[in-house]
Amino acid sequence: MPFYRHSFLILAAAFLSACDSNHEPPPPPPSEYRFTEIFTLPAMPVEDQGRSGTCWCFSTSSFLESEILRLTGDSVDLSEMYFVQNAYLLKGQNFILRQGTSRFTEGGSNHDPLFSMPVLGMMPESAYLGKNVGDSVFDHSKMYPELLDSMQIWADPGKKRTAAWKLGLPAILEKYMGKAPETFDYKGTKYSPSSFMAHHGIQPRDYVNITSFIHHPFYKPFILEIPANHLNGEFYNLPLDEYMAVINYALDSGFTLALDTDAIEPGFSPQYGVAMVAADPKNAETVAWKVQPEMADISQQYRQEEFENLRTVDDHNMHIVGKVKDQHGKVYFKVKNSWGEKSCINGFMYMSQPYIRLKSIYVMLHKNGLPADIRAKLGL
Repeated sequence: MPFYRHSFLILAAAFLSACDSNHEPPPPPPSEYRFTEIFTLPAMPVEDQGRSGTCWCFSTSSFLESEILRLTGDSVDLSEMYFVQNAYLLKGQNFILRQGTSRFTEGGSNHDPLFSMPVLGMMPESAYLGKNVGDSVFDHSKMYPELLDSMQIWADPGKKRTAAWKLGLPAILEKYMGKAPETFDYKGTKYSPSSFMAHHGIQPRDYVNITSFIHHPFYKPFILEIPANHLNGEFYNLPLDEYMAVINYALDSGFTLALDTDAIEPGFSPQYGVAMVAADPKNAETVAWKVQPEMADISQQYRQEEFENLRTVDDHNMHIVGKVKDQHGKVYFKVKNSWGEKSCINGFMYMSQPYIRLKSIYVMLHKNGLPADIRAKLGL
C-alpha cells in the first residue's frame, strides 16, 4: 500500500473515531467509600466563585454567615464582592506605598475582611452583588489585568508620583463591579455597612488565626510567611497535636472554622469530593476512590519539611462546617467549597484528619471556640 494511502486511511479512521460518540473516554471508577453524616453546623448554601480568584473571600463570607447564625440566628447572604473591593483598596495602597514590591494579586487570606471591617463594615449581597448588569457569573478575567497594569504604572518609583491612583483604583473597580452603596435597606431597616456589622454581632477582634510550624516559637503570635498574607496578619502557633485538637474541639462545640489549605495534591479530588493522604505514595491518586490505608503518623517535622520545600502551599480557602464518617468509622471533616453545588459532593469536600494535619496551612475561628487550656496558653 502506498504510504500516502496508508496515512489517509489512518487519518480518516481517527476522524471518524473522534466524531463517534461511542468512543467517549471511559467513566471514572466508582468510589468505594460510603459516607454518612455525623453533624453539620448551620451554614448558608454553597456558592460559586466563578472565574474569580477570590476563594479566600467566599470562605470568609461563608464563615461569617455561620457566625451570624450562631450569634443571632439570622440567615444573611453576605456580599463577597464588597469584601473583595475593600481588599483591593488596601492591597493597592500597600502596593503603591511600597513602590511595587508587595503582593497585588486576586488571592488573599481569610483575615483580609477583618482588616477592612472595622472601618468599612459589611453588607448583604442584596445590597451589593458586585456584578455588572448582564453578568451571569463572577468573572474578573478582564478586571484584574487592568488593575495590575494601572497599579504597576502608579507604583513605578521612576515616574512622577501623583495621587491619581486614589481615584483611578476605585474607578476601575466600579467599572467592573458597580458602586457599593453607602447605606441600604435590609428587612425594613436602613443600615450603613458599619451599623449592619454591629447589628449582627460581628466583632473582628474576636477572631484568631491558628497554625502549627516549628520555625517560630509555640504559643506566640507571628507573621506567617505565605504570599497571601500581604497584610502581615498574625497567626498563633501551636504544636501540631494541639492544632488538631482546636479544630475538633471547635466543631464539637458548635464553632465552624475558615480553612486555608493545599488543594493541588493527588489525594485532593474534587471529582470524588475527598482529600486524603495515601500511606503508599504510589497510591496517591487511587486513594480518592479506592479504600486503602492512609498515612498514619504525620509528624510535626514532616509537616514542616513539606511546607519549607514548597510541597505544601496555600492555594485554596474553604469553610469547615461539620464531620462525616465512612463505612469503616473513620471520621472526616465536612468542608464547604465555593465551586458551586454541582462540584465535589454537592459542593462539599470530605477531608481526612491526616490530610488536614499535613496539608492545611491555618484555620481561623472565634476565640471562644478554643479549648480553655489552649486559650490560656495563648493569653486570649
